[in-house]
Amino acid sequence: MLKTPKNYEYDKFVDSLTQKDYIISPNDVLQYRILPNDGFKLVEISASFATAGTGIFIDVIISSDGTAKMPLVGQITLAGLSVKEAEKLLEEKFSKYYVNPFINLKVLNKRVIVFPGNSGLAKVIPVTNNNSSVMEVIASAGGITEDGKAYKVKLIRDNPSNKSKPLVYLMDLSTIDGITQGKSTVQANDIIYVEPRYRPFRTLSNEIGPVLTLITSVLILLQFYRLGS
Repeated sequence: MLKTPKNYEYDKFVDSLTQKDYIISPNDVLQYRILPNDGFKLVEISASFATAGTGIFIDVIISSDGTAKMPLVGQITLAGLSVKEAEKLLEEKFSKYYVNPFINLKVLNKRVIVFPGNSGLAKVIPVTNNNSSVMEVIASAGGITEDGKAYKVKLIRDNPSNKSKPLVYLMDLSTIDGITQGKSTVQANDIIYVEPRYRPFRTLSNEIGPVLTLITSVLILLQFYRLGS
């Protein structure tokens, strides 16, 4: 599963992967709130939503074209922006309606698929931190299994310029130097695949074990049958 050919040319790992902020993508669910006067006091956006003394949070969905429909400002393009860039853009848009608005925004539905070295242990990990790293997500999945190759970890990511060919980065997390690569910020829908070790004897044992048990049981029954006769 998710194997690459022997001479596969992986995408070049660059330092910017470890410094890149989370990028908002289509189908992301965003939650934001507006505070006036650079955050001094919470705004009651609508009387129907207002609750004295509490913040008002609004959820919006990024559509397939990268836009979101928001109160007052209408349709606005947010896909392709980092969370900080989106907050700055929204502050500019809402400045027409509020004095020095302060926007607090977060992505709610980020998730990453992790194969930790044994396909039967694959997990979908929700990511709540905007800048969660590969190492953090692997740790949330329980770490790399005994059968996993820590020196051959693939980070598979959607390629915005070529949907049919995802970006594939190869990481070596078996050494201290590999920690730098492990600090790469994950994006929504990333796949982290730890290549499993091929153990032919264990595989053979698992496959023929039930057959041998069945044969042994049949032989025992035949032996009792003969003794009874």
